Amino acid sequence: MARRLPSPPPALPGFTPVRVLGSGGFADVFLFEQNMPRRQVAVKVMLPEVVNDQVRRMFQVEADLMAKLSAHPSILTVYEAGVSSDGRPYLVMELCSSSLGQRYRSEPLPVAEALRIGVKIAGALQTAHEQGILHRDVKPSNILVTAYGAPVLSDFGISASTRGNAAAEAVGLSIPWSAPEVVSEQTQGTVASEVWALSATLYSLLAGRSPFEEPGGRSAPGDLARRIVKARLAPTGRTDVPASLERILARGMAKNPVQRPASALELLRELQAVETELGLAQTSAEIAMAEWASDYSRDSDERTVIHVAEATRRRRRSVTGARGPAGSGSGGSRAGWASGSVPGVGPASGAGEGSDGRDRSVASRVAGAGPGSSRTAGGRGRVWLVVAGVVVAAAIAAGAIFLVARPGSGGIPRVGEIAATTQGGHILFTWADPGLGDGDSYRVTTSSGQSSVQKSREFAADPTSTAPVCISVAVVRAGKSGEASSQKCAARE
Repeated sequence: MARRLPSPPPALPGFTPVRVLGSGGFADVFLFEQNMPRRQVAVKVMLPEVVNDQVRRMFQVEADLMAKLSAHPSILTVYEAGVSSDGRPYLVMELCSSSLGQRYRSEPLPVAEALRIGVKIAGALQTAHEQGILHRDVKPSNILVTAYGAPVLSDFGISASTRGNAAAEAVGLSIPWSAPEVVSEQTQGTVASEVWALSATLYSLLAGRSPFEEPGGRSAPGDLARRIVKARLAPTGRTDVPASLERILARGMAKNPVQRPASALELLRELQAVETELGLAQTSAEIAMAEWASDYSRDSDERTVIHVAEATRRRRRSVTGARGPAGSGSGGSRAGWASGSVPGVGPASGAGEGSDGRDRSVASRVAGAGPGSSRTAGGRGRVWLVVAGVVVAAAIAAGAIFLVARPGSGGIPRVGEIAATTQGGHILFTWADPGLGDGDSYRVTTSSGQSSVQKSREFAADPTSTAPVCISVAVVRAGKSGEASSQKCAARE
């Protein structure tokens, strides 16, 4: 089948077309130069022959969703959207140097790079899921690479809501990376199917082929779909891929959605555990801190400031026996804290704050607690301003930083006694729910030093010898592990 010629670039005020970057079934992508500010951008333009009411709605959804999510470091940035003079919808996007879809077949990725990409894209998916958005088309060609080598997730064109109001019919399906329940049309997409798609994508990056594709040959879509639904997943075939990563990918592509990691975040934590196992620095998880940051309302910030001040005064008294300075009590004005100009706390103190104010130190975070920043006039206000700086500086030196400590200090529950049963060479460890909250999970650590993060209250082992297998379990809350359980050991029959 001959490839079609790309459509002509649209006439966009303020932009000059340069060349075609690529063509797809619904759109062409062009390199444009934006005149002000001067920069090169990618412009995605719908094909004139496919533009209808449904496609316009689809394109509007993509524009809105990517604008909503593109502040995330691992989601492609959209600068603007519109309709050209010839009626074609378009998106102006960040220009990326390449796509992973152009690379993995000729050059399977190093394990460390695949893990880094997995963590970054899992963070992007988790962010989308927390916003109630499913991507529904995670695959290597939709992971682009920026000019700085960072992976970003693109193409939310067939996205749907996680809250059950997806479109009545799908507009596209990338079979090699679609979960069995999507291929068999049991669902159009769930969080579990997104976990499958990301696991399948990482498998592809490592193996140089899609998971159920026959090595060395192409598969007809129908044959491939049948294997996805029924066939057993083969290992990647690489000796440098650790067994723990093979297990994670296999679990991520389990036929039964319940057996997969319960969220993109859980998969992310498991990939980070493999990085640690390999002696690599853990890739940072780029996820909005909405789960605990919402606790820090203006009133909560004020209470935390008071607790810091009280704790610091008590520490001072225990050392010097002196009372705190006048005006440093809990009933003082909030104005000094709100002004953000506490002496010794600003950028000059080494705390660092970007021009957009998002990269704040703990002290700067306290200093931005709510409105009223202009209420610093008068002697008493100035005294409180100076005292506030002294208290925060002392609190930092004393380690009384409750804003940092608070997320992990809420009493993470401890797993109790672990039971073990053996049958037919298998060992099944089980334990009771110690009181998991939303977003909590379990970290299972074996005597061999391997660990996995999961939601399930059971852990299966298939030892190859009669040597005992020992595990301990800890609850993970907000990225922090609690106290581990007592170790439980069992040997196969």
